[in-house]
Amino acid sequence: MQLRTNNLKSIIKPIIFFTILAVSIHTKLNAQEIIEDVKKNDVIVKNDTINVTVDSLKIAKDPIKEQFQRRKIDGVAAVIGESVILDSDVDIAYQQLVSEGVSASDVSRCELAGSLFENKLYAHHAVQDSIEIRDAEVNSMVDQQLGYMTKELGTIDKVLRFYKKDNVEDFRKELFEINKSNRLSERMRTKIIEGIEITPEEVREFFNEIPKDERPLFGTEVELAQIVIEPEVTQEEQQKVVDRLNQFREDIVERGSSFATKAVLYSQDPGSKSTGGKYTLDRQTNFAKEFKDVAFSLQEGEVSEPFKTDFGWHIVKVDKIRGEEIDVRHILLTPEETRRSVEKAKKHIDSLRTSIVSGSIDFKEAARKFSDEKETKEDGGQLINPTTGDTHFELTKIDPILYDQVSKLKTNEVSLVIPDQDRQGKKKFKIITVLNRYDEHIADYSKDYLKIQELALRKKQINAIREWQNEKIIDTYVKINGEYRDCEYSGNWLKKEK
Repeated sequence: MQLRTNNLKSIIKPIIFFTILAVSIHTKLNAQEIIEDVKKNDVIVKNDTINVTVDSLKIAKDPIKEQFQRRKIDGVAAVIGESVILDSDVDIAYQQLVSEGVSASDVSRCELAGSLFENKLYAHHAVQDSIEIRDAEVNSMVDQQLGYMTKELGTIDKVLRFYKKDNVEDFRKELFEINKSNRLSERMRTKIIEGIEITPEEVREFFNEIPKDERPLFGTEVELAQIVIEPEVTQEEQQKVVDRLNQFREDIVERGSSFATKAVLYSQDPGSKSTGGKYTLDRQTNFAKEFKDVAFSLQEGEVSEPFKTDFGWHIVKVDKIRGEEIDVRHILLTPEETRRSVEKAKKHIDSLRTSIVSGSIDFKEAARKFSDEKETKEDGGQLINPTTGDTHFELTKIDPILYDQVSKLKTNEVSLVIPDQDRQGKKKFKIITVLNRYDEHIADYSKDYLKIQELALRKKQINAIREWQNEKIIDTYVKINGEYRDCEYSGNWLKKEK
């Protein structure tokens, strides 16, 4: 139900959530509780297990080395601030990248280790800079991740066995800490580059400094528009859903049925179904306004009447109120389209396509008048690239399904009718056209100014991050061990004098 945005990262290919999750959980599984008052620089071998004492972990902003930690580990790759990175953390992250299809020759262990060091450095200084992450935001991420994992593995018990956890609550706490650390790291990177701007003169200088034979090659790009027609849901079908939700509510309120069980069995929200419909939110959480209005009007333990959002019909129960945050459960049902309404929608879009192809109506005009897609309707159906924020889609980088639909279309040609469905399985039909096509070419300053501007800005941001990183490495306790002392890093992690 929530929309998420991607952060900007540059040096190596992104590590997907499960890489970070596996690394973070592995660290927790292999680290003992902190033991105060330990000896400095001890290495103890006992029962084939290495126990290494990490020397003088410095508390940020305090030059006196006053805190020591002892952890049962498999080998310490590095210590950044108060965070320990294990040798096996790097192994797991590396194996995960390879399993995702990344060539082993594309990313070295040194690059991957450097990336892990950076994330720990960002998170450490985010805490020092008092960057706050709302618990509701993190809890909502945990809810969705548990839902996704359960969907992939089948049951929550299988998830717990897979990650070697005894119960859901302990697992949730670990996921919470992992996600909070990751969000702190993201927020710190964002803070470093916020406010950085690029002037036209800087863009020109950036472009002129690129040798002609090294200028970037921009792949074939297209600008796209689409018209979406959804089958009309009859009032009768809407009422069936409302009646069913009222029955659920009666079972819960009057007969003591479990809300969570009914959500698991019947809810059509894939993000929360497997966790009993659970979400944690506050007023700023990115949920539908109607949903939040109802949720925050309820008392603890109260179950709402059925209400409607763009996603369908809901009932909500408030499990717990904690100040500005609330834990809720919900059941989502979406009315089904009748065969007749589906056939009617198909005939409608067939007719629209015929009118557009014959020239009776312009594609954009038809989109404004008839499309059911709110996000694109007013712009004549024109699509915005979610990655770049502009209207250009590079063919080699677009979704494979979309590529199959548009790669062979000529400019202003209209696709055949394409059956589609949303996350809830609701049917719809669409037609797509190519508004403009830009063939593969070497970067041209006048034609590709916006792309060149973006590259110049990105370089300036990377330089700002690198400068910040070098400053903070000097100010932060950093200890690199073993084979990782032989690596060449973009940052001065070994604190060598220059």
